[in-house]
Amino acid sequence: MLRFMPVGDSMTIGSAGEHTWRYRMWQHLRATYGGPFAVVGPRETLYDKATDTPTSYEYADPDFPHFHLAGWGEGWLHMAPLIGEAVRAHRADVLLVSLGLIDLGFYTNATQTADNMRSFVAEARTAKPSVRMVFLPVIPNVRARTDAPFATEVALFNELQAKAVADLDDRRSPLLLASLPESYDVDHDTYDGTHPNAAGEHKITGAFAGAMHQAWGVGGEYGEDDPAGSDSTQHRPHHSSLRRSARR
Repeated sequence: MLRFMPVGDSMTIGSAGEHTWRYRMWQHLRATYGGPFAVVGPRETLYDKATDTPTSYEYADPDFPHFHLAGWGEGWLHMAPLIGEAVRAHRADVLLVSLGLIDLGFYTNATQTADNMRSFVAEARTAKPSVRMVFLPVIPNVRARTDAPFATEVALFNELQAKAVADLDDRRSPLLLASLPESYDVDHDTYDGTHPNAAGEHKITGAFAGAMHQAWGVGGEYGEDDPAGSDSTQHRPHHSSLRRSARR
């Protein structure tokens, strides 16, 4: 049983009425992963904008495991102290991590954010020395168009994160850096310049899925023939790409 834990900020928790990329990933793994798996984490809810609280269960399609470690307004600064207990309690094998934008926007500069990212890795490994992690680079949001210092910090953090992944990668606990989602456009792939709409959810999922498939043979590539590549809830297996990756 391979246990996946999504970790992230508002782009990962999502808000009431959304599918979330977590849902798309679950669909994708159902279709392409050739073995048992679970989605795990200490939280289940969406963010409710009406009450400004993470208390909603109003998923666009509620028929999937909702578990995650994500929070609206939370970043590396908040998740680094939480990840060890989350990994330990939920026996996570693979962390799918999308963090950094909120840190750079409100809490820490690029260097400080990278330090928190390294602390996150250390805490996760202390809880489980064999844990694997996949990191998504920060996707610049609409603010980066007009705020040059912020755009510079985003670019610098992505460089520092790439260096950290290279420095900290270990055979026992491998780290992957996903590619920025191909052709991601804040005008078309978000609903407000930051948070992903359905198109953005698919592209984020595709970035994680592509990294795991190419490096570890987990699942398959994320494409138009993938049931998660549409809003369909039907799950058609990719017989050509069913591959197990229970190797430790």
